Amino acid sequence: MDRRQAMSLEVRPMEKGDLEALAVLEALCFSEPWSQESLGEELSNPNACFLTAAEGGEVWGYGGMHFACGEFYLDNLAVFPQHRHKGAARAILLALRDFALAQKGAFLTLEVRPSNTAAIALYTGLGFRETGRRKNFYTRPAEDALLLQLDLTGEA
Repeated sequence: MDRRQAMSLEVRPMEKGDLEALAVLEALCFSEPWSQESLGEELSNPNACFLTAAEGGEVWGYGGMHFACGEFYLDNLAVFPQHRHKGAARAILLALRDFALAQKGAFLTLEVRPSNTAAIALYTGLGFRETGRRKNFYTRPAEDALLLQLDLTGEA
């Protein structure tokens, strides 16, 4: 990502006006996508943090997590194909991490397909470590899930 892109990319709370684009993104990226209505429900969920990355009013991607008792779970992180490798996913993930730290979170956890090497490289590059595997977690295609976790107690 060049310096101009880094300066113009905005990571902000997901808004109602983002939902249509994010539902399209969900359908592009996931075999079991969240609907526009499901995404909209998160706008008023006090135990959720969903962020959108946008540049010049155009949605590039989003990420969302749920939390309770200091435990944070990343639900989804997705970027439109034309905006991948420009730093949007990293910016979203760092903003989510910072939110969890501000809430005094103990850890942030997620599942990822072992075949998703780009995502694994992003996560491990930011300090996530493999803590387990869920057998046959994903369908279409069938695949295990790697469990990754970021310890937040040593951060800050």
